[in-house]
Amino acid sequence: MKKRIDVLYQKLLDLGPGSRSSASQLADLLGLGRANVSSDLNALWKAGKIEKIEGRPTLFFAKAPQESLYRAETTLDKLARTNKSLLTPIEQAKAAVLYPPRGMHCLILGETGVGKSSFAGLIHAYSIDIGRLGASAPFVVFNCADYANNPQLLISQLFGVKKGAYTGAEHDRKGLLEKADGGILFLDEVHRLPAEGQEIFFTFMDKGIFRRMGESEVERTAQVQIISATTETPESSLLKTFIRRIPMIIKLPSLVERGMEERFGIMMNIFREEACRLEREIQISASAIHAFLSYHCPNNIGQLKTDIQLTCASAYAEFISLKKEQLKVTVQDLPHHVKQGLLLAKEQKKALEELVGTDRKCVVVQPSEESLFWIEGETDEPADSVYNKIEQKIHELRNQGVSEEELEFDIEQYFTQFIKGVHQRINKEDMARIIDPVIINLVEDIVRYAEARLEKVFSQKVIYGLALHIQTSKERLAQGKQLVNRHINDVRVKYKREFAVALECVRMIEEALLMDLPIGEAGYLTMFFVLDEESQNEERETVGVLVITHGSGGATAMVDVTNRLLVTDYAKALDLPLEEDAMKILEQATAMAREMCGPAGLLLLVDMGSLLGFGEIIATELGIPVRVISMVSTPHVIEATRKAMLGHSLDDIYRDVISVSLLQPGQAIRETPRRTAPSLAIVAACLSGEGSALFLKKLLESQLRYDDQLLTFLPLQLMDKAEARRQLKKIKQERKVLCVVSNYLLDKDLRCYGMDDVINGEALKDIQQMIDLEEAYAKMEETLREHLRRVDGQAVLRDVSACVARMEEHLQQKLDFDTRIGAYLHMCCLVDRLKGEAASIVCSEKETILRNNKKLYKVVRHELQPLADEYEISFSDDDICFIMVIFLNSKTLA
Repeated sequence: MKKRIDVLYQKLLDLGPGSRSSASQLADLLGLGRANVSSDLNALWKAGKIEKIEGRPTLFFAKAPQESLYRAETTLDKLARTNKSLLTPIEQAKAAVLYPPRGMHCLILGETGVGKSSFAGLIHAYSIDIGRLGASAPFVVFNCADYANNPQLLISQLFGVKKGAYTGAEHDRKGLLEKADGGILFLDEVHRLPAEGQEIFFTFMDKGIFRRMGESEVERTAQVQIISATTETPESSLLKTFIRRIPMIIKLPSLVERGMEERFGIMMNIFREEACRLEREIQISASAIHAFLSYHCPNNIGQLKTDIQLTCASAYAEFISLKKEQLKVTVQDLPHHVKQGLLLAKEQKKALEELVGTDRKCVVVQPSEESLFWIEGETDEPADSVYNKIEQKIHELRNQGVSEEELEFDIEQYFTQFIKGVHQRINKEDMARIIDPVIINLVEDIVRYAEARLEKVFSQKVIYGLALHIQTSKERLAQGKQLVNRHINDVRVKYKREFAVALECVRMIEEALLMDLPIGEAGYLTMFFVLDEESQNEERETVGVLVITHGSGGATAMVDVTNRLLVTDYAKALDLPLEEDAMKILEQATAMAREMCGPAGLLLLVDMGSLLGFGEIIATELGIPVRVISMVSTPHVIEATRKAMLGHSLDDIYRDVISVSLLQPGQAIRETPRRTAPSLAIVAACLSGEGSALFLKKLLESQLRYDDQLLTFLPLQLMDKAEARRQLKKIKQERKVLCVVSNYLLDKDLRCYGMDDVINGEALKDIQQMIDLEEAYAKMEETLREHLRRVDGQAVLRDVSACVARMEEHLQQKLDFDTRIGAYLHMCCLVDRLKGEAASIVCSEKETILRNNKKLYKVVRHELQPLADEYEISFSDDDICFIMVIFLNSKTLA
């Protein structure tokens, strides 16, 4: 005869792990006493044979057979097979589900788009797979951001409402906790949950009980596992008491951290989803795959999915409109920012070849099968290949029966259109991203040589076109492909002078790129030299010159002198009085630039502060190139205006005006001239070699404003980290290093920015502020050296900056860039004036300032004392008040 406890256990097994029963229910089913059943159930639970869920009443159920962390074919196990980077998060998730008596609450961490919501859904599916939850167990999603600013509404949503709890509550309403009973409640963006909301969960997470809004006596229970997700650091966004109640914290890796192989698998799954949605197979070209594997995707899987959907939509539209037999995704279908991945793909060539292969043309994704199959063949040509388009054009025209003479004319027309079209596809800021830096330098040499020999100036469009042409020529020839120019003899006869120059340029290309070029290449270069007639016939655009300085009349005075000397009214001026709002001046500057400037751009000459940022804003607003020169003087304005009137390019004018700072006409060389080598440096360090570091260096140079006489960007390769650290140490001995751009920490004393943060632009603002401050600081030294009579400008600036830093730290108030520069100038000049025993300037509001700001007065006076001792001077209350006003105004603006 079976024992009672065995009968009870068998009954639970028969009911299955998905059935929860109380002691009373089991007693009624078996005809046994409730007290005995309750005792046996607790004995079975202690023996580990069954599970129980605490509550009122307590529920019991049998364990799933052969339950294990590694049970085959669960949802999470399938994910783990193809996503090795998720092994640890998956094991954590399994442990959280299986932990007795009813699992652990979890917090999922990760960047935007890494798949936190999807992972929470997989945890729910796994709980069902192993029988921990029933097949119909709810999975309720709640986005905390929706109610972040309304705690009362949040409470009602989560816990429910009792009838009459507030006006409009006409009936009882369940909350999400009740709806999630027996399942999982997922709190997305939990960092947006206000402190009140977090505190509400304490009682429930501790005891499993809660009340609806408006209830005071009734206590309700629910068996709910809480899974939360956040993009923030928990310690900075959640209460410590809330975090303490979440024992399992799961960190999901970003797309970059998951590696190329996993990224490929994720891509193919997304393409398969689209194939299912469209109910047809999709062919994806090898080049498109390279782009998707390589492009910068800051919002991770979420962005990758969106970009693939947009691409498929574009390909499907072409498939329907052109009635094609096959749905194909090519480079032309990709969004612009995804196409840029082809440029980065060169840095990952070996890894891409191992994953995709070198002789595969495309991959086919089918809606009904998980497996992929590849189509072998020649890979795609680059999207902007000049040769590819010429071949296509020749083929089309010949098929139409066009004569060779007409063919030559049409090809010439094509080149003209290509030159025009290049300007629309690329701007100079993007050039370093698209073209090899070696080719950029080579094109500059070719253009200088050709302009000198042909006595003409080429438009910027031709320069861009040449750069693209040489880049694609190099890639094509590296693949063993040549394009025969059948019209080379006609070109040689028709354009003898230009052809002779082109032959020399071919030699320059061969020497620079270490490769042999076909003679027909000279014919193509000749086309670029002669087919710029439209640009030459147009009236030449000139660069606008605008001067803006702080104070009343400074800019106007310099521009007036310049225009009188040059007998013109070419240069324009704007004065920025100290009490004027800088944003109003920006609006005026933008309006003036719109009126006076065309495609040639604008040269902006300013003195300091926020004016340094005007150039970028005006360039974005008007869509024209803008260069900014700081610490302007009258010789700067004269040189800029003279060169602009002669029709020089913006970059040439900028370079020549900067050189005025080194030695103005008729000025003797100082005893302490500026160093020939820049004194500041930013180091760009890459693990994949010097080529990648050079790419990063060019990117920084194109995205940041800087004085190349003061700052340089140094590439550093990290193949040997010990050697890299030695090189960095040597650089620090020779220059002041502002920061390092690298994914690896090389020096704990230097500020380091990740490559991703630089490429997506997030770190550029910080780096730009750092450069602006250092440049202003260095140029301020020169200015003070010339104008201060009684103290050394460099020494007093160093002492004053340290004094201001102490004040900021003591007051816990950080001055903005403009204010700090102004404070330095004011205090340096004040020290020089007091050293000459000049009388203090009276502050008319001294009594009011001192009466209302006693703490500030004590701090400023205390921190000024080291300056007073060093320079043997005394600061009066009037002097101190003027310094106090600097901090008071800065605080008001903040």
